Amino acid sequence: MPKSLPYLGIAGALIAGTLMAAAGGSHGVEAGGLPAFVVLVAAAFAVQWIAFVPAWFLQTERYFDLTGSITFLVVTGSAFAIRGAFDARSLVIAAAIAIWALRLGPFLFLRVRRDGEDRRFRQIKPNFPVFLMTWTLQGLWVSLTAGPALAALLASEVRPPDWTLAAGSALWVLGFAIEVAADAQKTRFRAVPENRSRYITSGLWAWSRHPNYFGEILLWIGIAVIAVPALEGWQLATLISPVFVWLLLTRISGVRMLEARANRRWRDDPGYQDYVRRTKALLLRPPRRT
Repeated sequence: MPKSLPYLGIAGALIAGTLMAAAGGSHGVEAGGLPAFVVLVAAAFAVQWIAFVPAWFLQTERYFDLTGSITFLVVTGSAFAIRGAFDARSLVIAAAIAIWALRLGPFLFLRVRRDGEDRRFRQIKPNFPVFLMTWTLQGLWVSLTAGPALAALLASEVRPPDWTLAAGSALWVLGFAIEVAADAQKTRFRAVPENRSRYITSGLWAWSRHPNYFGEILLWIGIAVIAVPALEGWQLATLISPVFVWLLLTRISGVRMLEARANRRWRDDPGYQDYVRRTKALLLRPPRRT
């Protein structure tokens, strides 16, 4: 990796975060004389940098995912408290993110503790700028992913319940159920000692090679749909959230990294190659017949 790349990554994350803050903060309530959205984006990055300090000195990634989930809870709870509105849309958005974060953060933390490490960080931890870039990118992940939710929570006007609230909630429930079920199925599969070196093809994993990521994308689409009526002007740019989640999980990490690892491990396994041919990488659909 070129020595300048981590610094470019940090700069790019900060620029993208600034643009998101400017868009999301173009309307809505203020906090301390500044758009509250801008304050919360800054807080999202600040939490990561604070957590980075002990992580660097201890050379550990164990609290990385947990910190991300805590940051979602902090910024969402703060937005809810700053505006102080208890309308149906705000309550649903805040509850949806809280339930998601309280489930995913501990799940990932316990998985890393059980496995002893997160293999993604083996070569990252010893390199200061790369490790810092990773934590900075997590600040961007929180800011962009939660963007429409925060903008809606901080809206200056209350939008009454409508079809978007019902439709978005249904999408969120479906996506959350898929993600939780897929994670539970894989956890049970991996708990069997003889399955440690095998790939899962049962349950939702028979319909998709990465059903948990499909559920993750779907639930954030749901939150964006719920938020739409509360957004004005440049705040509509925050709707990039589900697109960003899709790009992150399919092109940057997630699917791309796991597929490469699986291909290295089982490229000579006819059963795995048949599974890949018959099963979509992301979308849930019945497997093709051989």
